Amino acid sequence: MKSPFNSSPAQAPLDISRRWFFQQCGVGLGTIALADLLTREGRAASQDSILERTAHFAPKAKRVIFLFMAGAPSQLELLDHKPKLAEFDGTLPPAELLKGYRAAFINPNSALLGPKFSFSRHGQAGIEVSELMPHLAGVIDDVCVIRGMHTDAFNHAPGQIMMNTGSQMFGRPSIGAWVTYGLGSETSNLPGFVVFSSGSKGPSGGNSNWGSGFLPTRYQGVQLRGGQEPVLFLNNPKGIDRRLQKDTLDTINRLNSHRLDIVGDPEIATRISSYEMAFRMQAHAPEVMDISREPQHILDLYGAKPGESSFANNCVLARRLVERGVRFVELFHEAWDQHGGLVSGLKTNCRDTDQAAAALITDLKQRGMLDETLVIWGGEFGRTPMVQGGNDGRDHHPNAFTMWLAGGGIKGGITHGESDELGFNVARDPVHVHDLHATVLHLLGFDHTRLTYRFQGRDFRLTDVHGNIVNPILA
Repeated sequence: MKSPFNSSPAQAPLDISRRWFFQQCGVGLGTIALADLLTREGRAASQDSILERTAHFAPKAKRVIFLFMAGAPSQLELLDHKPKLAEFDGTLPPAELLKGYRAAFINPNSALLGPKFSFSRHGQAGIEVSELMPHLAGVIDDVCVIRGMHTDAFNHAPGQIMMNTGSQMFGRPSIGAWVTYGLGSETSNLPGFVVFSSGSKGPSGGNSNWGSGFLPTRYQGVQLRGGQEPVLFLNNPKGIDRRLQKDTLDTINRLNSHRLDIVGDPEIATRISSYEMAFRMQAHAPEVMDISREPQHILDLYGAKPGESSFANNCVLARRLVERGVRFVELFHEAWDQHGGLVSGLKTNCRDTDQAAAALITDLKQRGMLDETLVIWGGEFGRTPMVQGGNDGRDHHPNAFTMWLAGGGIKGGITHGESDELGFNVARDPVHVHDLHATVLHLLGFDHTRLTYRFQGRDFRLTDVHGNIVNPILA
């Protein structure tokens, strides 16, 4: 075929074929397409993108699921067996033990209360687990039990905020916000940080548990619901189709972008991103949130029932979300505040949570995801060795409590730390909340002293000026 560049203007259109156009102009078309993609990517990054970023060093974990047992589960009935406490049941604690001790609601001189349930050894290491947690016992070789936890707060709201933000004061970014700020997200179709709530009520610390504090609000947790409608307003009203909605969204975003160019307020960028995320979620969230798509044997493994609101359903959703790139999922189950009714309350709570929590470990493991997914279980503090409420309750206790971790670079089948023989204070290898946070960030590839954000003239971090990595629990 004669080259069109040697033809007269009148002849050129007749000599150009479709085949020649794509053969000879492919580089140009590629450049145009690449420029468009880069423009979109750059616009997204400048406005609100939290796509994946680079950590300080190679991470062991890529994502986190935090099973937050709000209200403070009693370690003495679940994971920290104290035969001596049973032996001294009904007697007063030693006077020297109570020196300088502050209790939340009881007289510190209340009598000691022996454990209400029996323990037995499980796994290759023979870790003692309560009869209330048979499913956890079945996966204990994948779990690290930390029995030397301690914190600064002894009331629920400050304790929950401390566990989630590293401070008892409102207004600090949550750990989920810090993680998404540091790592970004692996998906652009779902929030990077998602929150669920089950149990008898919401967490005492409220939205501050998953807030972004002084970080841009795009990093805060997005709370999704259980039941038939996990995401409110997911469907358009009658008369509004997807094309009309997209045209409206584009117009609003153009106005917001114009305002952003003038004033430079990052919260306008967050607003633009939230509209775009909501639009994308309409297409992707219904499939993700529909657990009826799971095989029956998986639903049976968790004890989940589609259409209900439960901790079990939320655990299935957590796995589905991290499978699709969500970075941090936190499940609050506010039901563990047994000042009285300890026996019946713990039976109910373990029935509602033990199977699903253990199933999450099993499910992640069989999908090859556990090695890169850090699972954390625990509350804001523990419960006292002393009795409250007659003979069937325990008060708040920050001095010594228990949490467990699995996957994501954690050494399984071990215990770390130890409380004294009455479960009152940490006797060996204490782990403060700041140490836990430093360790979580380390597993995600961050030096916790370098993951900072400048606010009001100071470089803030999740661990404030504290925190040591708990190296013995790392695989």
